[in-house]
Amino acid sequence: MPASTSNLGPGFDLLGLAFDLWLRVEMRPRAPGGPRFAQLEGEAAAWPRDDSNLFLRAFDALAREFALDRERFEFAVASEIPLSRGLGSSGAAIVAGIELACAAAGVALAPEVRLERALALEGHPDNVAPALLGGCVLAAPLESGPPLVVRQSVHPSLAFAVAWPSARLSTALARSLLPAQVSFADARENPRRLALLLEGLRSADPRLLRAGVEDRLHERHRLPHIPGGAEALAAAYAAGAWLACVSGSGSALVAAADAAHIERVARALRETLERASPPAGGRVVRVVERAAQVA
Repeated sequence: MPASTSNLGPGFDLLGLAFDLWLRVEMRPRAPGGPRFAQLEGEAAAWPRDDSNLFLRAFDALAREFALDRERFEFAVASEIPLSRGLGSSGAAIVAGIELACAAAGVALAPEVRLERALALEGHPDNVAPALLGGCVLAAPLESGPPLVVRQSVHPSLAFAVAWPSARLSTALARSLLPAQVSFADARENPRRLALLLEGLRSADPRLLRAGVEDRLHERHRLPHIPGGAEALAAAYAAGAWLACVSGSGSALVAAADAAHIERVARALRETLERASPPAGGRVVRVVERAAQVA
């Protein structure tokens, strides 16, 4: 399952984009009384091993629905997706649990139904939708039934980079930072910017991307809680970025540029965050267009 960035500025709780940081889970027969996780490697080493684990919660929810004995299986997990950084670690885990439960039961749920099940666990669709479907998607929950999904094209010349400090920012804390009310001017401005952003992603127009990424709802409240975050975004633009913003709820940052500048942009993000909160991670990433797969 791929990582994902969400929001991309004004696409708050709506817009997500899948990247090639991977969560891989192998499902095996489980020995009686053995642990449910045979191994947890990479970023998954920090996963909880009990029933609070989102992967297990997703797998078990579908196992109950399909009358599948959850005790029959153990899992070996390796993940490149850092936790509590706004790169969709929880969304990827939930989608992996749903996909493997469907595979174990031999049940082929429609993508929109799987997305509805994922949304019930995640609460918002902007990470689970790209993790499940791939690519860049806008997903809007409805009062009943599965969310509506719109695929957004991304110009193939656009290149992306992500970076994250050692400091984490949990989704719960990041949401607690948001105000209960916003001004009419800010509420009006975000849809304007989102329209520019979507066309910028489609056309790779630098002016549209730079103007379109501006957000009035969440980023100004979260950025001060990311050590070195504001400085890293400024460094990314100085290095040639066309777009730079907080990834999801943070603490990761994401930037886009042309291929000629993206390595320099990635280095600027990572090195600036490294000075504020070492050790920092980061790399150039590719957009993952394909849907989640079970081999």
